[in-house]
Amino acid sequence: MRKILFILPISLFIFFSVPRPAFSQISNASANILVDDDKVQCPSAQFTTIQAAVNAATSGDVIRVCAGTYPEQVTISKPLTLRADNGVVVIPSGMAQNSIGASGGDSIAAIFLVQGVQDVVLDGFIVDGSNNGIAACSPRLIGIDYENASGHIRHNAVRHMSLGTADAGCQSGNGIEVETGSGSASDVTINDNSIWDYQKNGITGNEQGTQLTVDGNVVSGIGPTPNIAQNGIQIGFGAAGKITNNTVSDNIYSVCSSAASCPTNATGILVFQSDGVAVRNNSLATNQIGVFIGGQNSVVASNTLSNSVALIGVALVGNDDSAVRNTLTHADQAAIYIQGNGNRATGNNITDAAIGVLKISGSTGSTIANNVFHATLITVQDPAPTRPIGVSPAR
Repeated sequence: MRKILFILPISLFIFFSVPRPAFSQISNASANILVDDDKVQCPSAQFTTIQAAVNAATSGDVIRVCAGTYPEQVTISKPLTLRADNGVVVIPSGMAQNSIGASGGDSIAAIFLVQGVQDVVLDGFIVDGSNNGIAACSPRLIGIDYENASGHIRHNAVRHMSLGTADAGCQSGNGIEVETGSGSASDVTINDNSIWDYQKNGITGNEQGTQLTVDGNVVSGIGPTPNIAQNGIQIGFGAAGKITNNTVSDNIYSVCSSAASCPTNATGILVFQSDGVAVRNNSLATNQIGVFIGGQNSVVASNTLSNSVALIGVALVGNDDSAVRNTLTHADQAAIYIQGNGNRATGNNITDAAIGVLKISGSTGSTIANNVFHATLITVQDPAPTRPIGVSPAR
């Protein structure tokens, strides 16, 4: 657990309870291994479980999985392409630990675990955690987990990554996660997936050595909840990458009912202790903070943000970050929040915000120009001096 200090206004309590990839080539080769759970759809299948096919495969093989229900956890440690026909549901029961996390050494139970290998493609699976059976905060539940690994995750539906009611506050239940241990590298493209009903994060990329490309996904939180602060998409702790063309919604910690009463909060897109991240052309609706940038030299451009519940559309909490050409509609506290030096808010279109641009006293070298405001009483405000607020992000 890291303790991070941000300088925030007295009226704004931003705590994060937070829990890594670029492009790999997609194989267009025909499948040379066939899997069918009951050999009804594909009578000539060589295997009835995905893991058996993976174990028998050699590097570069293409595995086709035929429609059916596969109650198993799958571990992959060789370069493979796994393609699912429509109707493939991977839904293990009584999930068990199958990894010690690459970076933090925590106990992990993943449905698909990809470890220490390049060029692994997962395409078209329904990854379902409904029957996970985990009755504690550990092991941590993940749908698809790439550890010190690279490849491509596309066209999958990742759902029900959550624990029972008694454990609804555990920092567990990520849809897709990529993490890298010291001295290693991960480079993963995550595109055109549907991720919903996760407990903690939809998509997560953590640690130095991780390069993440997140494009065209639909990520939906569970809506207002008093149990946990969700994040739709996170790049953090030294990871790098870009977040483009995604739709992210419904990440709200309901205990945070106003800026004056907000012990922690949820975000649509969270960039935390990572620099140079591009956040472009995303659609974000009904999140507590639409986009939070907690690093340097990142850009938030041409996004559409609406209904920032209790808090902020775009928060720039770092130096030399930019919010440009975004369309922001309805932010309960501020459309754009600036804390740090050399930040820029230009060319944004802002409608129905309590404050259009809220710049914190002591932030120097900010450029606030050419923004258009509608139905906003206070267009730009530089408030009273601040006090330090401790933040304890979780991994």
